[in-house]
Amino acid sequence: MTQPEAPAPDAALPVLHALRCAGAVSVARVAAVTGLDPSDAESELIDLGIDGLVTRLPGDPPVWSLTGAGRAAGAERIARELESARARGRVTAAYERFMVLNPELLDLCTAWQLRPVDGVTGVNDHTDAEYDSRVLARFADLDGRAAAVCAELAAALPRFGRYRARLAEALGRAAAGETAYLADNTASYHLVWAELHEDLLVTLGRERW
Repeated sequence: MTQPEAPAPDAALPVLHALRCAGAVSVARVAAVTGLDPSDAESELIDLGIDGLVTRLPGDPPVWSLTGAGRAAGAERIARELESARARGRVTAAYERFMVLNPELLDLCTAWQLRPVDGVTGVNDHTDAEYDSRVLARFADLDGRAAAVCAELAAALPRFGRYRARLAEALGRAAAGETAYLADNTASYHLVWAELHEDLLVTLGRERW
């Protein structure tokens, strides 16, 4: 008996979904989120703009954002992807494990940005190498547990695999001395984590608490 053909991949979905999870962002940011070449990301954005699903906003650099129609279309496509893959149960289980880790991640970001000195908490200027080393070690421990969650998600829906690569890169750069890559730039561990959180909520059709 002939097996039914798998549905063709939705080439625009990664770009549409990137705007849903990351907000109004530049072409370069869309490329970083999706793993696409910037020229391919821009081409997809232009096509989505023609369809009325995204809009280009002026700026330096200009940014792209979803329209109301784009937000609705993205939600519909993500729901269809989840049900087609029969992955709701696996993604839900991974989401619950992610949420166990989420408060720890937020505490670690606070510990990285602030440091107590003589009983007074102030901005961490990263001049205390011993303090930073301790926080980085705790991040590495968390990241090991997060990697297992990301693996479960990628097994359920391959598009989630991109988060593991981005988190590992951010932590590696922070460990190499680029301190902003933990909590203070658009490619930071904290921001990628926040995008993953938003992605899970959107994928499962849940509201943020």
